Amino acid sequence: MSKVAPGVTRTYRVAMAVARPIIRSWGRLEVEGLEHLPESGPVLVAANHDSYWDPLAIGLAGLPRRQIQALAKAELWSTPGLGPILNGMGQIPIDRGKGDAHAMDRALAELADGACIGIFPEGTRSRARELRARAGIGRLAQDVDGTRVVCCTVAGTVDVIRVPKRPQVRVRFFPPEGGQIQAGESPAEFSVRLLAEIRREAPIVPSGRSKEANRQLAGEEEPEDAA
Repeated sequence: MSKVAPGVTRTYRVAMAVARPIIRSWGRLEVEGLEHLPESGPVLVAANHDSYWDPLAIGLAGLPRRQIQALAKAELWSTPGLGPILNGMGQIPIDRGKGDAHAMDRALAELADGACIGIFPEGTRSRARELRARAGIGRLAQDVDGTRVVCCTVAGTVDVIRVPKRPQVRVRFFPPEGGQIQAGESPAEFSVRLLAEIRREAPIVPSGRSKEANRQLAGEEEPEDAA
């Protein structure tokens, strides 16, 4: 395995080692802007989400500098044997769409303790839909002094399962173009701004579908056969 940051839990290391052949080798992972991910202190990583592989790609990309804990849908803990792994990785279960105060409280506590937390402003996979930004990341950034927000784009993960087509997975970390949360800027406004910046760099891509299906989702007509 490539360089691993100090303090990474054993379970997290093992999970990344399992994902490595798929994401880094098969997926030809390329990472850009890793220097923008602080090696210590409270950090929020805000990213687009088009594929189930996104959290693993981001985790592998950031591994030389940080263990990235994620706010993950609580349903994952219902999968037999998966709960202990997620707990060992420091993941935080959240009931999506229910204003899960317990999950936010835990995220605040972890962040205040200097953790790096990954969060998808859209709250779930895009599934070829334009989703609104949720205010959670803005509240976390506002409530914990010294928190740095880093934007992250993930591309190519939708192609991981499109065998025999080999994917090209790219992860890019970068600071928000408009800066950190500003005085007078509400958590909701900050989240909207972050998502707009991220989606400008990583437009929505349907996951796990053929090129033909993608064209249909985009409202494009099938090309005519050449005469």
